[in-house]
Amino acid sequence: MNAKRIPSGGRTDLRDLLAEAIAGLLARPVRTALTALGTVIGITTLVVTLGVAATAGNQIVGRFDELTATAVTVEAPDNGEELIRWDAPEELARLRGVVSAAAIAQTGESSSLAVRSNTLVDPTRVADQTLAVIAATPGLPEAAHGRVLKGRFFDAGHIARRDRVVVLGEDAARMLGVSRLENQPAVFIRDRAYTVIGILGDLKRERVLSTAVIVPPTIGDDFGLKHVTRVLINTSLGAADLIAGQAPLALSPGHAEELQVTVPPSPKRARDAVEQDVNALFLVLGLVSLVVGAVGIANVTLVTVMERVAEIGLRRALGAARRHIAVQFLLESTLVGLAGGVIGASLGIVTIVAISAARQWTPLLDIRLAIAAPIAGALVGLLAGLSASLRAARLEPVEALR
Repeated sequence: MNAKRIPSGGRTDLRDLLAEAIAGLLARPVRTALTALGTVIGITTLVVTLGVAATAGNQIVGRFDELTATAVTVEAPDNGEELIRWDAPEELARLRGVVSAAAIAQTGESSSLAVRSNTLVDPTRVADQTLAVIAATPGLPEAAHGRVLKGRFFDAGHIARRDRVVVLGEDAARMLGVSRLENQPAVFIRDRAYTVIGILGDLKRERVLSTAVIVPPTIGDDFGLKHVTRVLINTSLGAADLIAGQAPLALSPGHAEELQVTVPPSPKRARDAVEQDVNALFLVLGLVSLVVGAVGIANVTLVTVMERVAEIGLRRALGAARRHIAVQFLLESTLVGLAGGVIGASLGIVTIVAISAARQWTPLLDIRLAIAAPIAGALVGLLAGLSASLRAARLEPVEALR
């Protein structure tokens, strides 16, 4: 029996009740450990979920900053007026914070033109391919975060001489069967030949260019591409909002209000969205684990009450009040939950650090979460042991001793 002499008057010191609760738990260490296991799993899941969500969100925002937070696009309406000059990107580059820029012209008509790589009719393959024809300035590869896979991109010399040259996107080259440029292959657009001088690929921006035929601005008139419809701008990190406000005035001082500017969303908003998505996905798992742990604590506490009926009767006979019995069993279940919360929080933090180290991420640990996790575990234990504690308190001494 883990019973002590209860002073007369029905008074029991809280330290005595705590000592009784700890003694009751240590008397059955295996059962106590198994009871706490559910809480450990639940708290670990919650800590890992919230920690990994914050860490992954921060990592995604970092990549977001590197790739797209510096991308600004300015679009001009296709109304037949020249709102942006072809040499405007060169002037735009003078703005502090602009890394690269390129002008593009594309119309609805030029987005679906028949292109073929030869004039011979081959029944084994499709002779014509429907591809977009786009006019662009020489800075397009850098502005689109791509590179010339083969050959070269046209330059100011090609533009000044009005050379009939084109650069194919990598997918367009594959569709047309153009893989080698040593023999200066040609493609036919509206039955006119254009020499292929390069293949553009590895595009991280404007991936639609991979299926396009890119021509210099001076021969864009052949396809109705007279006026700039879009300007791609890459800025320094953190300068996107500033350049977005200045670009329309720099590109078209007299028609700035007619231009539409697209800026990247806020990195903080992206991070918050990622955290919310991950939390919503895994939070249910953590809550289910906590419910399982709470059910386990409730069941074991009830079994413990049934096994210790004689002890309860003896304590009541020695002067313990109903509240003393209830508090003792509540303390036992709360301590189990608290222990599970501490262990779960520790395992969760270790897991977050291990995942971050394996992925070479920077771990984000919220100290408030580490503090709240044990409290949550204790609260789960308290609620789980409430029913069994009340049942123990309602036992009459005579019936319990019998």
